[in-house]
Amino acid sequence: MNQLEHFRQQPPEPLPPRPIIIPTTYETTLSNGLRVVIVEDKRLPLVSYRLAFRSGDAHDPPGIPGLTDLLTGLLVEGTESRTSREIADEVGRMGATLTAGANSDYTTVAASSLATFNDNTLDLIADITLNPSFPPNEVDLMKENTKESLRQQRAQPSFLASEMLSRVVFGDHPYSLISPTLESLEAITRERLVEFHRSKFVPNNAVFVVAGDVRPGPLLGRIEALFAGWSKGEGPKDDFPAPPLRHSRSAYLVDRPGSAQSNIVIANTGITRTSPDYFPMLLMHTVLGANASSRLFMKLREEKGYTYGAYSNLDARRLAGSFRASAEVRTPVTGDSLKEFFHELERVRTEPVSEKEIRDAKSYLTGVFPIRLETQEGLIDQLVQIKMYGLTDDYLQTYRERLQEVTIEEIQRVAMQYVRPDEAAIVIVGDGAEIIEQVKPYTEAIELYNTAGKRKERTSTSSAETGEETAAADLAGTWTLDIETPLGQNIPATLIFWQSEAGLSGRVESEMGEADLVSPTIEGGSFTATMSFDMDGNTMDALIAGEVEGRKMDGSISIQNLPPLTFSGHRTA
Repeated sequence: MNQLEHFRQQPPEPLPPRPIIIPTTYETTLSNGLRVVIVEDKRLPLVSYRLAFRSGDAHDPPGIPGLTDLLTGLLVEGTESRTSREIADEVGRMGATLTAGANSDYTTVAASSLATFNDNTLDLIADITLNPSFPPNEVDLMKENTKESLRQQRAQPSFLASEMLSRVVFGDHPYSLISPTLESLEAITRERLVEFHRSKFVPNNAVFVVAGDVRPGPLLGRIEALFAGWSKGEGPKDDFPAPPLRHSRSAYLVDRPGSAQSNIVIANTGITRTSPDYFPMLLMHTVLGANASSRLFMKLREEKGYTYGAYSNLDARRLAGSFRASAEVRTPVTGDSLKEFFHELERVRTEPVSEKEIRDAKSYLTGVFPIRLETQEGLIDQLVQIKMYGLTDDYLQTYRERLQEVTIEEIQRVAMQYVRPDEAAIVIVGDGAEIIEQVKPYTEAIELYNTAGKRKERTSTSSAETGEETAAADLAGTWTLDIETPLGQNIPATLIFWQSEAGLSGRVESEMGEADLVSPTIEGGSFTATMSFDMDGNTMDALIAGEVEGRKMDGSISIQNLPPLTFSGHRTA
């Protein structure tokens, strides 16, 4: 091999890392406790703004999940001096952005604009933060839109998996709640929003970060003028129950009859964002499942072909966290996928990662880190996280050095400590009848739930026949249904069940046509059946599945290549 051929065979050595230049920040605290962080960056005539509060969805009042999300959504829908339309028109005229939102740990009011409109943008931020009016018509509209969004979410396996996993991993901690409920939305009134805003939005619980083409002196003067009358208050406390300790492996199956895929999530409780183990965990996660070159992806997709992608997730929040491995796999290979998952989870614990793996992981993480800081929006979001999670002031400057200091031994130590397959929670959303036997080799502790999150009883073989007869008698009759489409339309329908010598029979009647139910099966308060109907001259096959509780029924209709149609109804005869 000559010198040229040898050169072509060897990839070039990476260049030495360039220093990351973080603009100098100016910080001060106003008399009312509001902390202000100003970053002067004159590369572009733009300014980004974040007013962040150290309270988020986890601080919703007990029994009213979703209050923070509804409140933040309504901030831009009207103030004491501006209507929703006037706010939108002013933002549009400036070519600016103005939004508000929350995650589990903190709430933000965010904006961006040309530097020319700095004063106008600050006026808007102050107005929607201090003087929201929560117009009754906007409150009602937001509640209805949220209800519709909830109905659509319940048709998504990924949402059902996240909902169940959060309940299992976090227990009584408010991190266990990831969405409002129809009951909590009904309990939210304008008066409750006004009172919650008054108690939650206090200056001594907030940080105002501004980055861009600004001058700190005049900017600070303007902020003081706008927020000087904002009175201190007592912010929400982080007084929550600890997540439950797990001592054994168990599975939680969310039953979606007829589902072609199983959405698998395997999880243990993890670390907080300020944990000293964060950087070793980050590298372990990168080796195991952070991207398309990680172990899980290469095993379950590239080698086995079970899924389009398999990943791990390091969820480190302010008060608690979790470590997860997940994939959406074909239903017949659910058990085989669990085998590979547990093999890889055990391997990362017991076998040291290779020199190449840790070198590649460090190279990847240090390489993508500067990209996050290239824009004002990226930089300001990092600064907000530093303040909201209580990270060190030199976090950005020392990030790459702290990654490089992690050793192979530290990665194996945190894997042994936090990746605990024998204590894992297994959540699977899929066809319960098809996957339950595939799960049993990995745990006998299996709980079955419907898509509404309600526990279903597993019927034993000895009692199945008696139970089915009783359930069939309870199901027989006429049910009025309201079928909801993904576009928000409602289709009225009638579902009729009757007993015959051949067993339980049924039929669905609607404006879409009529369809006889084929081979209805019953388990406890649940039923499934197939049906065929004509749609635009084509015969469509569908699976109907429902849950009955007293005189109420909820369920879904799954049609191939179409989103599921959810329905609710009640007995009429």
